[in-house]
Amino acid sequence: MSESDVGPGSGPGSPSEPEGYCPAPAPSPTVPVKAEPGAPVAACVLCDEPTEYAADTPGLPTCPRCAWQQAQRGACSG
Repeated sequence: MSESDVGPGSGPGSPSEPEGYCPAPAPSPTVPVKAEPGAPVAACVLCDEPTEYAADTPGLPTCPRCAWQQAQRGACSG
């Protein structure tokens, strides 16, 4: 590829793509959604207690206690 193959306005220095900036990451599709008051909630996959997330939340919802315990295990695993 030669310099003549590159048209004006393309490349990292072009006005449409400022140099030094990365595109923003797309939002994660597995971010849990908080349940509305009165709506059914998901059960924790570890202890079967109710969580703060909606019943149709994808992934593995955990209650605050189990989430804290999992974080402690990960932090102390060394």
